[in-house]
Amino acid sequence: MRFLHTADWHIGKKLHGFDLVEEQNAAFEQVKKIALEQKVDAVVIAGDLYDRALPSEAAVEQLNQMIIELNLKLGKPILAISGNHDSAARLDTGHEWFKATQYFLTTNLAEAIQPVEFEDTQFFLLPYFQPYQARNLFEDASLNDIETALKRIVEEMETKFDPKKKHVLVAHFFVAGSSKTDSETKIEVGGLNAVPDKLLQDFDYVALGHLHNKDALRQERIKYSGSLLKFSTSEADLQKGVWIVDTDPFKCIFVPVIPLHDLIVLTKSYQELISPEMFNQISPESYVAVKLTDKAIIPDVMNNLRNYYPRIISLERAYGREKNEIDRENVNLDLDPMQLLANFFHEITDEELSAEQKKWAAESLSKLEKERGL
Repeated sequence: MRFLHTADWHIGKKLHGFDLVEEQNAAFEQVKKIALEQKVDAVVIAGDLYDRALPSEAAVEQLNQMIIELNLKLGKPILAISGNHDSAARLDTGHEWFKATQYFLTTNLAEAIQPVEFEDTQFFLLPYFQPYQARNLFEDASLNDIETALKRIVEEMETKFDPKKKHVLVAHFFVAGSSKTDSETKIEVGGLNAVPDKLLQDFDYVALGHLHNKDALRQERIKYSGSLLKFSTSEADLQKGVWIVDTDPFKCIFVPVIPLHDLIVLTKSYQELISPEMFNQISPESYVAVKLTDKAIIPDVMNNLRNYYPRIISLERAYGREKNEIDRENVNLDLDPMQLLANFFHEITDEELSAEQKKWAAESLSKLEKERGL
């Protein structure tokens, strides 16, 4: 069997206030094309279909259209689970009749034990869960953490293994040894420790969601697909795409998805950034994160840079503000307060106070002296 492994679509997500509908639709069109060209037998979506538990009406409609395209129009079976960003109860609505078109969506832990059967492959769809759900399901008070809970779940799954078939686990959690990016919610399954990979070794393939980097875990048969889009500056250099998995003989290849509008990090000085040689090289449609190498204050720098980079999403100092050590022992406290301020400002910024800054400082000093009756 051949299937496409994807995850973390995060439909409805915004990037620093910018709507990502176009980008997500463009990425989805590529997923459709890959599914057709690779002649996959099914599509696996390993959680976080939505970006939030209460998605907007527009986000619901957008995801519905994607499922309709894949499942009804292309006739591809879909095997999906809820992730930590999804509301399991809301995503679950209607899943009973989804199966009629081979849209297998699991949001309930009890259903995860029963495999979805294909001619030569069994899929176990394990949604994001917390340990208390396993305790309630098995009526076992000893299941106090994610490791013991998952161990019990896998043991139950293994009782359903058909020795004549391959066994695939679809899950959404953090596996020990994986690396995160900034856009992932800082939470593991149940808020507890990572899942040991040793618990997953009996499966022929484990299709994971939750981490947005396909290389977050480097194992032959346990893989994250990564997200389809770049959701943070820490993902700027990551390659996005999907895995195409053959179960027998086993083979796994990565097929890239090219972003409609890329996310770029520029580490430059202000003068370099506003030079035509620089901004003419960058598409105005690209999302740009700036790491400013200047140490001096630049008034209204973010708004000024928007004139050159309309989709600038963040601005930070590459090296922070200049940290000059002031020799406090040699500060002349007999100087006029305005002169003390001017000296301090120069020490910190290596610049002189402007006329306007001097005016503001003088007005503030005068007001303070009046309040103190000086």
